[in-house]
This record gives sequence, C-alpha cells and structure tokens, in this order.
Amino acid sequence: MISLHTTRVRRRRLGVAAAAAGLFAALLTAAPAAATPDPGDVPLERGSVTTSQQAEARAAIRGGDIPGVDEIVHSSNIKHLTNVPKGALKGTNTDLAFQGKYAYVGNYDGFVIYDISNPKKPKTVSEVLCPGSQNDISVSGNLLFLSTDSSRSDDSCSSTTQPATEKSSWEGMKIFDISNKRHPRYIAAVETACGSHTHTLVPDKKKKNIYIYVSSYGPNEAFPDCRPPHDGISIIKVPLKAPQKARLVDFSVLFPDGGNPGAPENPGVTKTSGCHDITVLPSQDLAAGACMGDGILFSIKNPERPKIIDRVQDNVNFAFWHSATFNQGAKKVVFTDELGGGGAATCNEEIGPKRGANGIYDIVGKGDHRKLVFRNYFKIDRHQADVEVCVAHNGSIIPVKGRDIMVQAWYQGGISVWDFTNSSKPKEIAFFERGPVTLNQVTTAGPWSTYYYNGHIYSSDIAKGFDVLKLTDKRTDPAERVKLDELNVQTQPDYFAR
Repeated sequence: MISLHTTRVRRRRLGVAAAAAGLFAALLTAAPAAATPDPGDVPLERGSVTTSQQAEARAAIRGGDIPGVDEIVHSSNIKHLTNVPKGALKGTNTDLAFQGKYAYVGNYDGFVIYDISNPKKPKTVSEVLCPGSQNDISVSGNLLFLSTDSSRSDDSCSSTTQPATEKSSWEGMKIFDISNKRHPRYIAAVETACGSHTHTLVPDKKKKNIYIYVSSYGPNEAFPDCRPPHDGISIIKVPLKAPQKARLVDFSVLFPDGGNPGAPENPGVTKTSGCHDITVLPSQDLAAGACMGDGILFSIKNPERPKIIDRVQDNVNFAFWHSATFNQGAKKVVFTDELGGGGAATCNEEIGPKRGANGIYDIVGKGDHRKLVFRNYFKIDRHQADVEVCVAHNGSIIPVKGRDIMVQAWYQGGISVWDFTNSSKPKEIAFFERGPVTLNQVTTAGPWSTYYYNGHIYSSDIAKGFDVLKLTDKRTDPAERVKLDELNVQTQPDYFAR
C-alpha cells in the first residue's frame, strides 16, 4: 500500500550530535569522491551504524518523521506509475538516455533497453552483459556509447577486472550499433587516459561526426595509463558513417595551473585532477564543467578546441563539483556538490542546508566576458536517517517557457522537483521517495538519475530498478507539449526550437 504524505515536511534531528560530528570530520578528510564508492565490479560496501543510530531511525519511523523501510511517500502532485525490478543485470543502476519510444539504462554489468511506448507498462527489450563500471550511457542515431571507468583485462565485454598498475589494463569508451534494439552489436572501443567516468556527446554542426568529451580523474604515479598531471578531458571523434574509426583527437588541458589544490590549502575540498561531468548546450556553443574542485564555463564553438570563459570555486561549502545543468536561456547554471562521494548520509540537520547542495549561478555579461555569479544553494529539507546515503545527483530541466524548473535524483533522499526561476529563492514543488532499504547498515541506494522526457519522469534506481512517475501541476503541465526524438541530458537540447 502506498502511503501518501502531501504536506508534511520532515525536520526531525536524525543522528546524535556526536555521531554527526564524527561523520562530518570524516567527510572533511575523505579521499577524492566518486559518483559511488567505485569498487570495480563487486557489490558496494555497506557501512555499519551504531545501536543508537538504529534506535533513532526506528523512533523517527514511529513518529512519522521518515518513511518506513521501503515505504513510498510523495507529494500529492506526483503519481508513481510503475517500477520495473532489475532483471538479469544485478549490478548498480546508473545513468539514463532516451530515443523515441526507448529508454536506455546503464548498469555496472552492462545496459538495458526498455520500450516505454506505454509509460505505465515498460517492457524490457534487451539486456546486454558488458561489465565495466560505471557504464555511463548515451545514444545518437544508431549508436550507443558506454563509459568504462574500472580497470579491465581488455576492451571486450567478456573482460575481467585487472589492476590499473598493469600496463595492459584497459579503460575508456565502448561503442555499440543499436539499429537492432533486440540485439545491440559492439563495434568499437577507444582507450582514454584514466578511463571514462562519464562522457558527453557534442554534435558536429555539419552532422558528419560526433565528438565525445570524456571526463575522468584520479591519476596515480603507479598507473601507467593514468599518471598526474591529469588536468583536462579526452576528446574522441566519431565519424558517423564509419564509427569503427572512432579515435582520440586531443587531450584538452582545462586547468593549466593545476586547478583547485584541495587540502591542506582548502580543507574538505577535493583537489582538481580532471572533470567529473560536463553538460553542453550546443544551441549556444556553451559547456559547463563540474571538475572536482572547480566549476567552469567554456565555449565549444570549435569542439576540438574548447575554450575556458570563466571558472569558480566554493571552498566553504562545496566538497566535490559533480554535475552541471543550464537553464533553457543559458542565463544560469546549477552545479551539484557530491559531498561524501555518494557514500555517506549527508541530508540531515547536522550537515545543514549548504553542504551537499546545489549551487545556483547566474551567467552575466556577454561572449568571452561572461561570468558565473553565485546566487544561492538548494538542498532538500526532508532530513534522512543516518542509514540513508543521500546526495545531490543527476537531474534535468523540465521544459516550461518562462520558468526554470528541474527534477533531480538524491539517492535515498528520493526525487525532488524544484523551481529556481528566482535564482536567489529556489523552492521545492514536488517530491517522491522510498524509506530506508534497511536500518542495520548504511546502504547506497535510491535514484541515481532522474529525468523528464516527453511528459513523464523516469528514474534509474541504484537498487530497485526502473521507475516511471507522472507529475501533474499547473506550473509544469505546459512541458507536456514539448516532444523530443532523443535526449541525452548532458547534451542539453534547445527544447523550444522545434
């Protein structure tokens, strides 16, 4: 039975002060963050919790301050249409892409294609076994692109884990032909320095090629193919008529000065050694990069030679710049902070509303003189239990003219729909979440990516599978008139140029 909570905002203090202080100290001294604690291809580790933390979570459930284990709660303007549990691929679910009536879901073990022609009853079309975390995914025409950011024995889909200290190990981009959705065909691979944690497609205006901006990080002197400095992104060029000839054309240095130095100069901030995620807005020849300790705005007029326009840091409240989203008019960028690396409970009163949040920046000025100007933070105020990993993660714009509205995943914080039309006064307008997976240990679960596509919200849940939701609200209903043929959220479309 679905429990419907429509007006309650949970503000209970979850976690005793001493435990919270210990967690906060751990976050300040943590190693470089990852989108999840990257275990290669083994199940995610689960952290222990104290007896008092378990007792407090149970008391919060009894008091109605948090939902019960696996209980669903949501605002009255969201309806949960369906959940499709994981099939043959049992690994961690990751990112989403869309094309026509199909949704593509990455998974540490490969990827899944769903037929969403009836959003209430998605059908599994195919499941492709191709291990290699984290399998960030995107599509273009008959091509599917898959990121491998765990060290493998070779570039095949039958590869095994192998230490990055071995020169023969492989990480990078894989390319599939998806002209037959039931039988995708692996056709090419390109090795990239430090692998491919995420990637972004950049279309060629002549429509002859597609470029891939590969985001990766974590260099080490002991890794033959990933040694420092690693201050930029790999750029791959894919000829659309001959994708098997895809090749690396450049490693573009974005931080010639080395970027944010991190600790000890900036305690609690991750040192910049690459980018985590990049979003491009091709209609404006712009890109925004979330690069560990830095946020950047750059021009992609020449996709093989990106040019930095502005760069910002937040050494007070941001720990790890994770992802970026433009508003439709290219007047704002939302950057997310992945405090704790996606492996800690950070949505509580002790951590507060400014850490592990979104940062809203206005873009002011013109051309190469544009600047990113900070306006405010946004973070969900539904405090989670200490057993719930919660972090600002992947989301997308809901296309409504005259408004800036975004739907976003928060791991076990669930799904949030929020309005930042007024950059200084963002507010949540809808939510959906599940209760804790368990009260006995800290578990990484919940929505990894949550995107709006052609009238519905689709969510890739790390543990539970594939969710479809319907948002009904006068502020967002006009978005239903916008229909796309294809959506890779990090290649942000001009929603109204059609």
